[in-house]
Amino acid sequence: MLIDNLVQQLIDQALAAQLIEREDEVYVRNQVLALLQLAAFKENDASENTILDIPDLLEQIVDYACEQGIIEDLFDEKEMFSSKIMNCFIARPSSVNQSFYEKYRQNPEAATTYFYNLSKNSNYIQMKRIRQNIEYKAATEYGDLDITINLSKPEKDPKSIELERTAQKTDYPKCLLCVENEGYAGRIGHPARSNHRMIRVNLLEEKWYLQYSPYVYYNEHCILLSEKHTDMKISPTTFERILSFVEQFPHYFLGSNADIPIVGGSILSHEHYQGGNYRFAMAKAGLDWMFKMAGFSNVECSVVKWPMSVIRLRSGEISSLVEAGAHILAKWKNYSDETVGILANTGEIPHNTITPIARKNGGLFELDLVLRNNRTSDEHPLGIFHPHADVHHIKKENIGLIEVMGLAVLPARLKTELEEVEKFILGREDAQVADYHLNWAIELRERYQAVAEESNVESIVREEVGKKFLRVLEDAGVFKRNEAGTAGFKRFIKSI
Repeated sequence: MLIDNLVQQLIDQALAAQLIEREDEVYVRNQVLALLQLAAFKENDASENTILDIPDLLEQIVDYACEQGIIEDLFDEKEMFSSKIMNCFIARPSSVNQSFYEKYRQNPEAATTYFYNLSKNSNYIQMKRIRQNIEYKAATEYGDLDITINLSKPEKDPKSIELERTAQKTDYPKCLLCVENEGYAGRIGHPARSNHRMIRVNLLEEKWYLQYSPYVYYNEHCILLSEKHTDMKISPTTFERILSFVEQFPHYFLGSNADIPIVGGSILSHEHYQGGNYRFAMAKAGLDWMFKMAGFSNVECSVVKWPMSVIRLRSGEISSLVEAGAHILAKWKNYSDETVGILANTGEIPHNTITPIARKNGGLFELDLVLRNNRTSDEHPLGIFHPHADVHHIKKENIGLIEVMGLAVLPARLKTELEEVEKFILGREDAQVADYHLNWAIELRERYQAVAEESNVESIVREEVGKKFLRVLEDAGVFKRNEAGTAGFKRFIKSI
């Protein structure tokens, strides 16, 4: 397709997606032509062409830029150029925020729907790549766990990786979450963000910024980040902030990764939370038992039936939930019970913290407090309450907020590796099972060889991966769901 046709079709698709108005067409076209170093444009009837969506059109336009020597055929260069093209179609942050809050006055859901669609249509959220992910649900006694094999982040070419190693280091923006990423062109080793916009949110008279994850793992997967580049910290103020956000956006949940290594998130250097418009298995889970806390008569307290150790607080009063959560956090940070392997500190190093999640459920606010401990041992050098070695072939990485709630984010390598396991179960001689899967594959073949067929072997392996993820969550639970663990949990409940 000729470049003029591609540009026109991109404009037509942007009009259809309401990124721009008809009055913007000539202006936007000229901005795109300038990036493509084109001095002229030939009007054409794009309706005769095969209709492509925005990501496919962008890919072809970027390929043209590479062919013409406008940019190098490198991953980061192409990402930056693509982002710059889409920036031509998006209003400035002030206008985006104005539109957001005009819609917010109608209702909060209208506002977030507008911003989510803008983020997808502008290709900031990489929907084409996200659709490559393998996603399914695995039934367990705790509900349906979400399993995602993450194929959305493309492999970088060797030259890009080498350039990244040798690129001059800079601390602007300080990290991938800082507000300075809004509109940032990107560079080798730092993602392109020309088409990135953030919504200004007031939380407890502090400035926070709402954005969506470029690689969403669930519906409207958002990130709320502090204006200040300060370390993650779980405190009573954390509870107050996330509940305040849910009060403003009652159709969203909001939670925080823990604030210490091993059990914390991947970015501990910038205070941020994650949320969205999705009900995870943990939110739907039933209750093991109810209990009361002295001084908090208007707070319903319970232990959630979940493989990790979760206390759920419910109340119509945010202040009561914050005070009750603060009481539990203070107790937990200093709580030890050697009979179940829990030590609050090793010398000056703290081990106990909480992963909190807030939501609105009916007329009440809910605050889930997931108890975490990051101790290590000779037997479990990566963490005692971390996936153990026998599940590392499926999941070795930290168990953060998303996994805690019941969504496994599994490495891309599993796509091809699990296909080989399926062949092995079927007894095929061409199966090439990775060494770290071999014991598991032998066990599955012994168990399923009598019933496994081409038509059902994939579902068998997927179900078994779901069981492994359940094991991951059980490993991360500080009070195990056995007699000793339940007795230990009840001792902690008694202490609060």
